[in-house]
Amino acid sequence: MSRAKNKQSPPSRITSLPEDIVVDILARVRTCDYPRVSLVSKRFRSLVSSAEIYSRRYSLGYTEHCLYLILYDKDNKNNRLYTLRRKDNNGNCSRRLVLIPGLPDMPRHASFVAVGSRIYVFCGINSFIIDCTSHTVQPLPSMPVPMSNIVSAVIGGRIYVFGYHGTDPESVAILVFDTETQTWEDGMTKPVMEMSLCFLVVMADKMYVMGYENSYVYDPKESKWETDEVLDSKTWENACVVDDVLYFYDFRGKELRVYDPEHKCWGVVNGLDDLKMRRVGCYWTRTVSYAGKLVLFFRKQKIIWEICYAEISLERRKGGQIWGKVDQWSSDHASTAGRLYIMKSLDVVV
Repeated sequence: MSRAKNKQSPPSRITSLPEDIVVDILARVRTCDYPRVSLVSKRFRSLVSSAEIYSRRYSLGYTEHCLYLILYDKDNKNNRLYTLRRKDNNGNCSRRLVLIPGLPDMPRHASFVAVGSRIYVFCGINSFIIDCTSHTVQPLPSMPVPMSNIVSAVIGGRIYVFGYHGTDPESVAILVFDTETQTWEDGMTKPVMEMSLCFLVVMADKMYVMGYENSYVYDPKESKWETDEVLDSKTWENACVVDDVLYFYDFRGKELRVYDPEHKCWGVVNGLDDLKMRRVGCYWTRTVSYAGKLVLFFRKQKIIWEICYAEISLERRKGGQIWGKVDQWSSDHASTAGRLYIMKSLDVVV
């Protein structure tokens, strides 16, 4: 046997560097490359899953937006958490759905809110946090009062949780959770009007609530409620907000519709004829604001059902018209899902 075959490869220089320098280097690496990095050694595997490296990424400004989805499995009757993970194929970055292992089933009737790298799950007594840097679960302090039919949204690090007081559909309560102190704030507010709860978004620091009969606007600074008849003219469930403008996909009209709260008017996003050509349109359509863009999730049937997505950049032009451009479609095979249904999509920053 020749000497060349017995000669071992010299160790990588990075493995001999001090740990703080290694962390500084790895913090600049894309998170989609962390699975490969973890194969280098046990030390690297530990580092790329540590809180330290994500803290360093944040301080260096190397955070990334990641898409998470709660999917309902009709066969197994459960809700599981998935991420739309980047996959680099010969320089072309695509995405595919990946199940997050080791997490409990997501509550069926919970409300989910993303704040930074955490997903807050509000479901009454057993509410909890999912840390998306380590994919671990931490319990939340118990709610001051029992609530049901919960919807929630965040403004400036404070999560506003709306729900029926107990199970009384005529008594709506508002609780506030401070994500900095991880505590519930004192006090409980009851709206002066009877209302139902279905969906909630935030625009310009005001909360827009879609009920089963009417839409409402709540200003937390003034604790003031009002109705919005123009907003209420559309069924905007499963909408999202990009730059304080609301968007939802009208699967009946096959249009991406837009609502401007400043001028209180509805419109249509122009330039998206490709959505119609690809026959996008399904009751299970969902939108999410993602890194300043809009991502539209939908189900499409070929031989079997697939969960697909379109990543759309938005532009406001002269006259106030909003135009959209599809920057990326899911590949035909990337997100085959069988009997999975999209329940919620979230933009998480890690």
